[in-house]
Formats: sequence, structure tokens, C-alpha cells
Amino acid sequence: MKRYDVAIIGAGTAGLTARREVAKKTDNYVVIDDGPLGTTCARVGCMPSKVLIQTANDFHRRHSLEEQGILGSLEINRSETMNHVRKLRDRFVRGVKSSLPEWKDKLIRKRARFIDKNTLDLGDEKIHAEKIIIATGSSPIIPASWKEFSDHIVTTDQFFELNELPETIAVIGLGVIGIELGQALNRLGVNVVAAGLGKEIGGVTEPELQDYIIDKLSEEMPIYTDGAELKGLENDKLKVEVGGKTFLVDKAIVAVGRSPNLRSLNLENLNIKLENSLPSFSRSTFALTEAQNIFLVGDVNSERPILHESADEGFIAGHNAVNGNDCFKKRPSLGITFADPNIAVIGSRYKDIKDSNIHFVTGFVSFEGQGRSIVKLKEIGMLKLFANRKSGEILGAELFAPDGEHLAHLIAWGMAMKLTVDEMLTMPFYHPVVEEGLRTALRDAKSKLENPKEYELFQCSDTPIR
Repeated sequence: MKRYDVAIIGAGTAGLTARREVAKKTDNYVVIDDGPLGTTCARVGCMPSKVLIQTANDFHRRHSLEEQGILGSLEINRSETMNHVRKLRDRFVRGVKSSLPEWKDKLIRKRARFIDKNTLDLGDEKIHAEKIIIATGSSPIIPASWKEFSDHIVTTDQFFELNELPETIAVIGLGVIGIELGQALNRLGVNVVAAGLGKEIGGVTEPELQDYIIDKLSEEMPIYTDGAELKGLENDKLKVEVGGKTFLVDKAIVAVGRSPNLRSLNLENLNIKLENSLPSFSRSTFALTEAQNIFLVGDVNSERPILHESADEGFIAGHNAVNGNDCFKKRPSLGITFADPNIAVIGSRYKDIKDSNIHFVTGFVSFEGQGRSIVKLKEIGMLKLFANRKSGEILGAELFAPDGEHLAHLIAWGMAMKLTVDEMLTMPFYHPVVEEGLRTALRDAKSKLENPKEYELFQCSDTPIR
């Protein structure tokens, strides 16, 4: 039986990041993966979806060109659009795989199953590893009762292989992927009906902002928030029931979530407790509570299924697998939905802050009437920023705003530096920029604090920001 210092199961973002850290300390490791290489993000997630979204938004821009004195008509060839998406998708995948030649002798293209806490069954051989990192990712969820309609259902793992886009489509699920694809397809001329369960589009929990997002997105396509049912077929079209109405569509994109890829690992052989099929693990070391030599990272742990989070977790697990279980702090949470305008949730959500009974204030700004938003002809949006009423500490924010991806980063960076509302306001804001909207929200929050500073500018006697 071959013996290794570390075995990494899964060659996605978390697994590849872990590998880089492990390779700094030992050459005696393996990466085990029997699926397609190239990471979920590059193959079927954030990158191809952004190519589609960019194309859709560019085409949608035609509606405001005449107002700017730009004349002429534009048409879309959706088949060529999908070819373009796949062309760039393949480029991103090649980029991910470009480092493979450096360590291809460490890659085992087999499926791993646990025999015990240190032994893996690879089918035709068994291996021993002192440390094991599980980074097997996740797969789209399809409700069991819907599988009979598989010919008319497309998961997000399958969508980008479509050569032709359907004329009519139902998007079921209003999370990040569902709302992004739904709006993009609608802007490409597909007749879309979008349905989800609840109003948390893009993870937003603040009630006024939830309603505002739904109202504005509904101006482009019908959106329903009370769920959806598949009712059968009629003339080779799928019958989808939403909001008491029945729609006949060519296809349905099911984006109701993803489940961790754990079933084939035989975790029962570890003799540890599982809750909802997941073992308990530390959020600061990512080691299993009952098996400290095993780590659970990336989408498979269902914590924050986002690329930069998976990379951070992979780093922590890789480091700890060869250095001992050091404790690491996570960065402030940052989630962005690339709808237009962007949706973002930063730090603690409104719902979580309210449920924690923290005394907080809300800083508000509307982007309707905001200078740069008017110039860009994107006069839609609002931002809600939450801060501790006494200390001014920024707790989180939720937004729906033009260039919201950049506003979200500024807020997240401020939180990472532990800046207060007053300290954020000492930062320079150019004119005219969308970022001035953030300053307006900060000023609104400042007006509600218990002990705000008198001036936004530093006086010469002030202590500099730490």
C-alpha cells in the first residue's frame, strides 16, 4: 500500500489551492479526481455566466442608444452568442489547467472512498494518507418528482452546452444563478418566466430592498415568489404552474440549489456523526471535529459556495495539513449577484443583525436622481448600510445598485480594516462617481449614531486611522 503525507480529494478551486500550500512543504502528496478538470467556476459557473451576462447587457443597451443620439438597429444571433460563451469558457478552463504539467504525476484519475480515517479505496488500489482534504464540490439539486421531465430540464451544469437557446424558458430558483441567467436570457430575447420561493433574491433580507428589487426586475420579466410546480407535458412543452398561472415552456432551468458531493465517499466508515449528511467541522481550521486529520473545504461544506471563499478554505486546509491546525480568521462575507443593477450582500445580513438584538442604525441612499447614475442612464437602485449605533462599527450592507460590485468591495474592505462610519467618511470621494452614493448612505448612518464625530476631515491633532 502506498503511503502519502496528504491526499486531496477533488481538483476544483479549494483542492487546487490546498495543493499549492501542501507542495510548499512536501512532495509526498496526491490529488484524486475522476471528473472533468477545470473548476466549477471556470466550466459551468461564474465565468461563462459572466460572458453571457456581458453579451446580454451589451445588447440590452440598444434601448437607450437612440436617446443618446446613437442611431441604427442591432440584432442578436443567439447561436453565435452561445458559441462565444463556450469559446471564452474554454479559455478560462485552459487557464486553470495550465499549471497541471507541473504536478500531473501527482494526479490520480480515480474515485476515492474511505475505508477508515487514513485509508482510501481507489478501486484497483488502496492508499494510506496521514492527512486527507475533502474538496469534492457540489452538484445541482433536481427534486425527485421532477426527474421524469429530464428532457425538458436544464441544470446550470448543462446550460452552457446548449447550441440553441429556447424561445420560452422557465427559470426556477431566484438565487444568484437563477436571477443572473433569467435576466440575461430575457435580454437576449428569450421569453422568460422566473419563479422562486421567497423574496431573498441574491440573498437580500431587508424587506424594503427586497420589494424594490422584485418591482424593478419585474419590469423586465415576470417574477413569482411563491414557488413553482411542474405539471406535465403538452404538445412537447413543459407545463409550469406559478402564482396560480400555467405557462407552457420549451425548457426549464432548475437552479434551486446545490448539494455536497459526499455520498460516494463512504463517510459512514469514519464512525463519526453526520447531520444532514455533513460531518461537524471547525470554521477556523476546517478540520473535522471527530477526525482532526481530515478537512472539509469548498462547496462541499455548504458554508459559502463562492470561489474566493473556496480558495481561502483550501489555503487553510492545505496549510494545516502540513503545519498543524492553526486557527485563521475569515474575511468579511462578500456575495455579489451580477444582475443589472448588481445585487450584493456584505458582512452580516439585515435579518441576522436584527435577530441578534444589536442596537444598529441604517444608512440609506437611493440611486434614483444620483448624478453619475443619471449620466449612465442607470438611474435605479438603493443601498442599505448597517452600523452599530454606539460604536459606529459597520456591521454589513445590502444593495441593488449600478456598479454595485465596486461599492460592495469598498464596504467589505472598510469592514476588513474595522473602519467605523466616521472613519469611512474621512476617505476621499471623487465627483461625479457612483461611489458618492456610498458616502450619502454613510452620512445618513452617521446622523443616527449616538456619538458621531463633528467633522469628516481629520484635524491636525487627530490620531491617524490605525
